[in-house]
Amino acid sequence: MATAQTANEGVIDPKRDRLVITASSLGTVFEWYDFFVYGILSALIAKLFFPSDNPTAAMLASLAVFGAGFGVRPLGAIIFGYLGDKIGRKYTFLVTISLMGVATAAIGLLPTFETAGLWAAGLLLLLRCLQGLALGGEYGGAAIYVAEHAPKGKRGQYTSWIQASVAGGFLLAVVVVLATRSIMSPEAFEAWGWRVPFLISVLLLAISLWIRLQLSESPVFKAMKEAGTTSKNPFVESFQYPGNIKRILVALFGVAAGLTVIYYTSQFGTLYFLTGTARVPETDALGYMAIGALLAAPLYVAAGWLSDHYGRKKMLLIGYALTMLLTFPLFHAMADAANPALAKASATSPVTIVMPECDWSIVATKQTTECGKALNFLSKRGISYAKESGSEIVLKVGTAEVKGFDEKAYVAALEAAGYPDKSDPEQRNPWIIIGAVAALVALSAMTYGQVAAILVELFPAKIRYTSMSIPYHIGTGYFGGFLPFISQYIVVKTGGAFNGLWYTIGVVAMAFIVSLFWLPENKDKELD
Repeated sequence: MATAQTANEGVIDPKRDRLVITASSLGTVFEWYDFFVYGILSALIAKLFFPSDNPTAAMLASLAVFGAGFGVRPLGAIIFGYLGDKIGRKYTFLVTISLMGVATAAIGLLPTFETAGLWAAGLLLLLRCLQGLALGGEYGGAAIYVAEHAPKGKRGQYTSWIQASVAGGFLLAVVVVLATRSIMSPEAFEAWGWRVPFLISVLLLAISLWIRLQLSESPVFKAMKEAGTTSKNPFVESFQYPGNIKRILVALFGVAAGLTVIYYTSQFGTLYFLTGTARVPETDALGYMAIGALLAAPLYVAAGWLSDHYGRKKMLLIGYALTMLLTFPLFHAMADAANPALAKASATSPVTIVMPECDWSIVATKQTTECGKALNFLSKRGISYAKESGSEIVLKVGTAEVKGFDEKAYVAALEAAGYPDKSDPEQRNPWIIIGAVAALVALSAMTYGQVAAILVELFPAKIRYTSMSIPYHIGTGYFGGFLPFISQYIVVKTGGAFNGLWYTIGVVAMAFIVSLFWLPENKDKELD
């Protein structure tokens, strides 16, 4: 069977390689931009499309949070993986980026709940599902296409641009949202300005399609097609090919799950932590994250280059180990720099909540019980607290006590003890915040930079698109998609504002063990 090197005739073509990397990376930037814009604006979108006083709309919101975008990504991996292994890498990722661009632009044209009622919520849910479906096919196509063009010894470096593009998509989304907010009043942005970042997707789609249409098919796929060795049913063969089920499980639990929770913690986890726990205004938090991500983004490519020289597995394991060691210290440093008054108050006037057994639901848009409201209030304000059993609800702040749940009384007691409602910009240390963000992105780069090369090298060519896409998107869709909610659940149940990070540490520990014992080192493998 022909190899990648044979198909490339052993010649490095700089012009072709630049076009391959640029086209694939830009498409990935734009596709993740589309996905991240929704995440950044999710709080505003929820207010516009899912009013909390409507039970049906609230249920749709819960379904959107849990299912749309994340839950359908494995389905997209199956559908587009099948097409990628049957009809080719190039045409499949042309379809995925078109679907993503159209779905994202359509969100910018939707009527809100105020004008269309439940139809608005239902259409938003549908378009979010289409986004997730498209994303399920995009990553595998772009990663395989670049890897199958890459010269031997440069696959990590070449494919690392795909990983850097994911960070680039987040950065572009942050910049566009901040720029749009800055040129209009908050009222105008909430009324109609939020649509602009979504509608920009039409322009990004046009650019990406123009570049990608200039590409030719992957040399490995062309060689298979000419030899008549393409898969008849890639999905079925992915589970029948000798040893492939083990490879899929290693890719899922040892690679995708670990790198995903690190990435999501460094991006969305950090954003929610700064705006929620540390009480930093969203605009400031996005600015810190943009600078931190920009400083650390080149490390994705550096990690890919290092993996070509020292091994993919070694880089992955070092990244996992450093993540388990540094995540808590980095978040504590970020919290102290972002809101020193909160850190001081937590140390001098600890909070205790006395209550009976409590019915608190993580999927509810509004808590119905008094104790549930009390827990929700404390967790959303980023306040750590101890729990004690008692027959009635009592909030203890230092020596002060408040019986029952009264939000105004809670606020007054907390402020009297030095707990600030918002982060004071005069006390904030922006460069420590930015440094912590950059360090977290660097941890992501160490585990994410070489992942495309790891997954491409792990699976046989005829079922590569399907076999790598399924575990990757199950890992990212579920281990990553549920991260905010599991983390929040841990915070509320334990009372520790930082305890949600144990979810990240636990998943990374599992991934470290799986990769250490069962992930092979394939950096010098020929792509048959």
